[in-house]
Amino acid sequence: MTKNKKAPARTKAKEDNYLLSTKLFCGLCEAYMVGESGTNHTGKFHQYYKCVSAKKRKGCKKKTVRKEWIENIVVNETLAMLKDDAVCDYIVEAVMEVQGRENTSLPMLREQLVEIEKSIENMLNAIQAGIFTTSTKQRLDELEQTKSDIEVKILQEQIERPLLTEEFLLFTLHKFRDIDVTNQEQRQRLIDVFVNAIYLYDDKIGFAFNYKEGTKTVSLKEIEGSDLMRSSALTNLLCS
Repeated sequence: MTKNKKAPARTKAKEDNYLLSTKLFCGLCEAYMVGESGTNHTGKFHQYYKCVSAKKRKGCKKKTVRKEWIENIVVNETLAMLKDDAVCDYIVEAVMEVQGRENTSLPMLREQLVEIEKSIENMLNAIQAGIFTTSTKQRLDELEQTKSDIEVKILQEQIERPLLTEEFLLFTLHKFRDIDVTNQEQRQRLIDVFVNAIYLYDDKIGFAFNYKEGTKTVSLKEIEGSDLMRSSALTNLLCS
């Protein structure tokens, strides 16, 4: 305890390891649950999440929960969601739809390119018909330069916003299924990409994933008795 008093930064350094920061909410009052840590009288370091309202004594009775316990539940439930082929297909379909809707610059540039190419073709037809003046040559050069500029802009758009294929999206989703659940960086990436919010009650947990209709509520009894949680407990034991 004396050592910890002299090194206050130790606790602060641990805060970055809380996977569910800004995503975990109290099911009773809907306030944030924030990471807390401390050392008991035996010198053992503990990490947990605590409701902000309960912490500030604003009437909420939600108890603290162990960091490792709730984070393992969220990681396992997220992986279970990703292992559902129907969910992955739905996500891919939604991404493809949004992707086609978001980039408005590229279709507009392609339309401009078609119009410029028509103007160039008309100008060349006029030249072949014997209509060739200084103004005609100047206009043709301007059109050729505009065409070149538009083609460059189209290439820039394609580089900055590459179109993702369905195959690539499915491959990426399936790669998440094989993450190392003991690796903190991979766990954090999984949570950041797929989890929108978690609501923790005394008897259940509400999950809101990052896709439309991606919500579910699971009882704690059901979670604790699942094969995923038993596997997670074994992994923690082997790594400790």
